[in-house]
Amino acid sequence: MQIRPTPDPDSDPDIGPHSDPDTGPDAAPAAARRAPLATRVTAWLNDPEDPFWSRPAPTAAQRRNDVLAALGFLLVALVASVLVHSYAGLAEGDEPWRFYLSTVLIVVPLALRRRFPLPVVVASSALFLGLTYASPTAAMTLPFQGAYFAALYAAVAWSRDRQALWVAMSVVVGTMSLWLLGAFTITNAYADFLTGLGEVDGPLPQLPSYAVFTLLVNTVYFGGAVLAGRASWRAALQQHRLAAQAQRIREQSAEIARRAVVDERLRIARELHDVVAHHVSVIGIQAGAARKVLDRDPAAATAALRTIEASSRTAVGEMRQLLGVLRAEGEDGAPGHGTGTAAARRPDPGLTDIAALARRHAENGLAVDVRTVEDVPGDLDRIPPALGLSAFRCVQESLSNVIRHSTATTASVTLRTGRGSEGPWFELEVLDDGSPRRGTAGTGFGLQGLRERVRLHGGEADIGPRSGRSGWRVRTRCPLPPGGAGGDAPDHAAAAGLGAADGILRGSEA
Repeated sequence: MQIRPTPDPDSDPDIGPHSDPDTGPDAAPAAARRAPLATRVTAWLNDPEDPFWSRPAPTAAQRRNDVLAALGFLLVALVASVLVHSYAGLAEGDEPWRFYLSTVLIVVPLALRRRFPLPVVVASSALFLGLTYASPTAAMTLPFQGAYFAALYAAVAWSRDRQALWVAMSVVVGTMSLWLLGAFTITNAYADFLTGLGEVDGPLPQLPSYAVFTLLVNTVYFGGAVLAGRASWRAALQQHRLAAQAQRIREQSAEIARRAVVDERLRIARELHDVVAHHVSVIGIQAGAARKVLDRDPAAATAALRTIEASSRTAVGEMRQLLGVLRAEGEDGAPGHGTGTAAARRPDPGLTDIAALARRHAENGLAVDVRTVEDVPGDLDRIPPALGLSAFRCVQESLSNVIRHSTATTASVTLRTGRGSEGPWFELEVLDDGSPRRGTAGTGFGLQGLRERVRLHGGEADIGPRSGRSGWRVRTRCPLPPGGAGGDAPDHAAAAGLGAADGILRGSEA
């Protein structure tokens, strides 16, 4: 057993191998390698990626456990000391009271090893040196040396100030190294010890062999304490990182859920505005017209009331359909609350339904001219359904705005396809020549929803007064698949971009 464990200044992990972490697989960044020596040592004792992380102080339960563990270790150490005293006796000149008191004194500081790691390691080092002379027998026992090892380990594992740790460990290692060197040279203590052993017939000289042996044992002793403490520190840092990562994941999940709720609310608001509000606007306009002609033209009032009846039924049906989709249990069309199945819903409106929409507006007093301009014949027939649905909603919103907010009696809808330097495109343009109707300012949600629909397809919208003449202009342009206007991939991409926003309402404009 090594009776006086001390470090070797040439192999101490706090002094010698500083360059290893800078050149090995755990190399710090170049900036860290150019940092001062103290900073690099701090990084090595802690972690190269986070050299100044401060380990949280021990909890009340941990401090209580430290006291209990120190008491338990003290009891074991005293029992071991009694046994050693009984079978081996004491060294010459040693006294029993010094023997047992030394054992108690080296163990007691361990009760505070995690709360005050640096003061404990300094105090333990001083006690180790002094008690070695006070009771050489106690210094030879395993509990004595184990207590000092625990103090070294706790200092590296729990010190919050890593630069102060480096200074303290340098002082401790330097002191122990000088003490060990003096024992071999100045005091001749080890020479006297070997004289007591007698001559040994070995392959190497006796004193140099013992010196090298002592050096190796002390290197393992101190180096093991430092490496074990460093591993504990890094384990705590990794646990801290995992906890922080878990917290970030929870926060991100909550943010994703919040965004999903907001997106769902916007989607429902857009559908309600684009579809249901359209019919409600028609009902309001026709009701006003019926009121004005009720006395002098009953036939016209009857026609207006029929339009109101049809629009109200359509609005109610689409509201029920909207609720049915919202309550559906899954994409397979499972019914929810008796609202019907997905198979029972009407198909999504598209470009082919714009003509019927124009005719219904004509019946309500707005003549709509629908024109098509195709770069290649059949382009409009190959428009992806999701884009066709959005185009239909844009026309529906634009014409509803003409009725509500303009004095125009005519409007034009133009559907165009073309090809440019960036590929094929689809363009929709709605024009009217009226003036703004007084007292009919809207909320702006309709135009906002129109722009959102166009952006979902990667397009752009130009909305505002016509240049050089009266009226309003709505023009949207969306890119199309490179091979032509149709194609399955763009349909899926557009549908994915829209989510359920354009597919939630299986509306009809009957």
